[in-house]
Amino acid sequence: MLTDLGEIVLELDAAKAPISVANFLAYVNDGFYNGTNFHRVISNFMIQGGGYAYSSAAGYQQKATNAAIALEKTSATGLSNLRGSVAMARTSVANSATSQFFINVVDNLFLDAANQADGNGYAVFGSVISGMSVVDQIKIVPILSGTAGITDQPATPVFILWAYQIK
Repeated sequence: MLTDLGEIVLELDAAKAPISVANFLAYVNDGFYNGTNFHRVISNFMIQGGGYAYSSAAGYQQKATNAAIALEKTSATGLSNLRGSVAMARTSVANSATSQFFINVVDNLFLDAANQADGNGYAVFGSVISGMSVVDQIKIVPILSGTAGITDQPATPVFILWAYQIK
């Protein structure tokens, strides 16, 4: 994916997380992520994107998504929320992930199913193979908290200009 701070290349693991990969690629191939932004940035945790468009006139606006997908637990996939891993964002409901994803900027093993009280965790489906320096730039952008119901949003939006699949 090309951001306004540089390119981030992800390698997706369809063998271990087929539901999450198919879901993510459906959004990529539909052009859904183009023009969205990283709307939640926590420097010692993760950067999250894929759910909001931004304009100076309207601010952050949540985009309509496809139906939620089933959670692929890390205890079943063998994948883990390590630095550079990509996972599906969701609500507190296990099977609620849609378009939003996050990139872990540190090891976040507490997000793995085995370390969650409910045994669910957050589904990892790939990792950054190039552009972690861009992720590290994004994680330190100045943030505003509490605006429009979104916490930890960048003061200046970081856009995903183009998300595309390399086969």
